[in-house]
Amino acid sequence: MENRISGFFKGQFLVAMPSLADPNFFQTVTCICEHGPEGAVGIVVNRVHPSLCGKNIFQELKLECIAEVESIPIYIGGPVHINEIFVLHGPPFGWEGSLMITPSIAMSNTVDIIKAVAMGSGPKSFIITLGCAGWAAEQLESEIKENVWLAGPLFEEIIFDIPVESRWEAVMEKMGIELAFLSDRPGHA
Repeated sequence: MENRISGFFKGQFLVAMPSLADPNFFQTVTCICEHGPEGAVGIVVNRVHPSLCGKNIFQELKLECIAEVESIPIYIGGPVHINEIFVLHGPPFGWEGSLMITPSIAMSNTVDIIKAVAMGSGPKSFIITLGCAGWAAEQLESEIKENVWLAGPLFEEIIFDIPVESRWEAVMEKMGIELAFLSDRPGHA
């Protein structure tokens, strides 16, 4: 709750409202990895790349990989830095560039974690993304006020256990929101 009190949303989900028509974010669930006065960065957790898998990434990086990880999905983490790899993951957290998001989830984008995943010795729970989502200073707060997004608690099982195509609805359900009752108009209680 401390993040909400301070006005920042690190460690929370950002859920696209049904009216958000931008194809980059339509019905997306985004894990907010960092948020402060300079802006925010997040990873979309429910968009799988239509033609890439783990094997493609590991080959591009000239990394050997075990057969079990060749077919892992690659996610589209957002429209910013689309050529960069980000790994949203559970423990362990000792990777060179781990940014702790919550006590049980981190984001890393260094080669040591990619090598470990390729060899099957990385974190048990992870998703690999190309790109991320980004907001300038006060942009995210403004978009939330305009009823573009819902901010709410981060549910780890949504990221790692729920099928991708069900994540948006699952977050809404876990937040206690009935889609039929959502309004496109902003309001203030």
